[in-house]
Amino acid sequence: MKSFVTYLRVSTSLQGIEGLGIEAQRTAVSSFLKTQGESVVVREMVEVESGKNGDRPVLAEALELCRKGNHTLLVAKLDRLTRDLFFVCQLQKSGTDFVAADNPHATPLMIHLLVAFAQFEREQISSRTKAALRAAKSRGQRLGNPNLSDARLRSSEAKRAQAALFRTRVLPIVDQIKAAGVSSLSGIAKALSARGIATAYGSEKWSAQAVKNLTTLAS
Repeated sequence: MKSFVTYLRVSTSLQGIEGLGIEAQRTAVSSFLKTQGESVVVREMVEVESGKNGDRPVLAEALELCRKGNHTLLVAKLDRLTRDLFFVCQLQKSGTDFVAADNPHATPLMIHLLVAFAQFEREQISSRTKAALRAAKSRGQRLGNPNLSDARLRSSEAKRAQAALFRTRVLPIVDQIKAAGVSSLSGIAKALSARGIATAYGSEKWSAQAVKNLTTLAS
């Protein structure tokens, strides 16, 4: 019987508070496990931390548990584990088994390529976000403080700031999809879902209405 330690991660405190994104990951993991025959989940571990942060204590604990018990680390998507190529290389060298539910048959080379592309995308998103924030600041727009307490994160101001950052990240991808010849809302929704881009509420399935809301708010 194969044993797994599942690792679920969300990037923001607001997502952690409201459970946004966790259920979508849990569903993906559950669907994968149904294809594995006799298997058992030893432990589910959830972390609220940015993937950019190399110091993730919950992930470190999950990997240690896998090493000690000869379990396999299971994530919903590879980017929930990391977008850092060096980290993946070190993990593979350590001999710790891991698998992503969305791409369970990926070879080591495929994993390297996927993470390399994800790392590049993360760097591009970071550059665009910083540029957008600088532009907003130059216009006199008041920006939210990322170090606000959990209570403040629930405020409408914090939610507006997060929504603005989300649009800054996703709209360039929408523009790329349009440039490829996809113009309908439903077509864009399918393309975003196919790319694994999560909605503002953590779902991996976009609807035409979600795309409309995104583009309407941006206009």
